[in-house]
Amino acid sequence: MNSHSSIAPTNALEALKAEIGLRRQEFQDLRHIPVDIVRKFQDVGVYRAFVPKRFGGDGLTPQAFCRLVEEIATADASAGWVASFGVSATYLASLPPETYAKIYGTDPNTVFAGAMFPPQAAKRVGDGFEVSGRWPWGSGVMGASIVGAGIKIEGEASPLPRTAIMPRDKVTIDETWNTIGLRATGSHDIVADRVIVPEDWTFIRGGKPQMDDLVFRYPAMALAAQVLAVVALGVARSALDWVRGDALARTSITGAPSPAARAYVQIDFARAEGLLSGARSAFYDAIETGWRQMEAHGEIDRLSHIRLRHTASKAAQDGAEAARIAFVLGGSDAMTTGHPLGRAMIDAACVAQHAFINAGSWQAAGAALFEQQTPPGYP
Repeated sequence: MNSHSSIAPTNALEALKAEIGLRRQEFQDLRHIPVDIVRKFQDVGVYRAFVPKRFGGDGLTPQAFCRLVEEIATADASAGWVASFGVSATYLASLPPETYAKIYGTDPNTVFAGAMFPPQAAKRVGDGFEVSGRWPWGSGVMGASIVGAGIKIEGEASPLPRTAIMPRDKVTIDETWNTIGLRATGSHDIVADRVIVPEDWTFIRGGKPQMDDLVFRYPAMALAAQVLAVVALGVARSALDWVRGDALARTSITGAPSPAARAYVQIDFARAEGLLSGARSAFYDAIETGWRQMEAHGEIDRLSHIRLRHTASKAAQDGAEAARIAFVLGGSDAMTTGHPLGRAMIDAACVAQHAFINAGSWQAAGAALFEQQTPPGYP
């Protein structure tokens, strides 16, 4: 495996994970990932991961990037969530190539954050658009240098939203994000007031890429679902590791057997490990199979495309369930405010609420498998 198909150097990544683990409460209090950690994400290659090498990027595969995000998520779910938006370099490939080159050719570590919905009406002015409105769910926007927002143009027929890209200093961030899960993602409201955006700084989200790099032909919406779903796998892994370590180290003050020796703990721990390992194996097998098809044929067949989305849903849902079982195995201690198992359970549950990978996404997968009508953007 060459350096461009593997995750960040182990020592730098492990140091970053250790620092994230020590500062998790700080992140919770801030309600966002601070800029110095975003800079360290840049250092380990999060934001240049999918940027082509000709622009100074690393040109990673989808599976390598997902493994990087999963590793970060084992340290903190919100950190993994914010890191996942390194995927932006793929869907910004729907921009004109000259605009893409201005962004990533200038800085391959450019940090993009955006909020698509609800698309706001934009007025055509000259060679661009006047953009105003408010967009919630701007995850990672506190550390971004460019910001995207969903717009709608009168007469445009695309079922997918157009996105306008603006410099971070041209918009206002209204710090509305106050949640019990994924609290440190900084998913605040983005507010624009008559910002003029040239048309060549807009693109159709999920639209046809304007460059022919292999990764840009990988299904964009599937990849967007995968990089979020993998956060649940990382969170569940950390929760189960915590349960195992605690059970092996702890003795009961009442004289009862160690948790590691209790049958119900053994049964449910094994069940959770099975859920997680099965979901993880299916997830990476689907990505790697799809990528081999890309390398051989330049595209992914329909059944493999459906599987990419289906296994992303499975990763999110089974990861959330494994984290829930870990919380139960933590007993009454896990009820304490700030306990790692309580936080893991809630964070993983919130990952599994995202529209791309929530319970409703099972229906979309089933419809696709039966060759019935599916939502826009679903294969």
